[in-house]
Amino acid sequence: QVQLVESGGGLVQAGGSLRLSCAASGRTFSNFATGWFRQAPGKEREFVAAISGNGGEIKYADFAKGRFTISRDNAKNTGYLQMNSLKPEDTAVYYCASTYGTRAYTGGYRYWGQGTQVTVAS
Repeated sequence: QVQLVESGGGLVQAGGSLRLSCAASGRTFSNFATGWFRQAPGKEREFVAAISGNGGEIKYADFAKGRFTISRDNAKNTGYLQMNSLKPEDTAVYYCASTYGTRAYTGGYRYWGQGTQVTVAS
């Protein structure tokens, strides 16, 4: 089992920044890919970004490219999502996810956190 706990969400003005964290426990963190997803009210959950266990492969959704940066610190068993130039349409619950494997997967994650709310005011 892998337990994931997100933190760092909140209310921010448009153009501002937030850094989300995902603390993992239960297994060897570096053996697991980490992904970030989001779900806005009335919409389906969508992929945001992913990073492989060793950090060597990273993928972003088109809307995240150039504004969001995914990273990880395997020594701290923690993943991060730095979000800059936030827009009101980025408002959503952001979820951290983890799954065993060597790639930066865009789906099929086995383990999920509880989510953290990000609200971007215009």
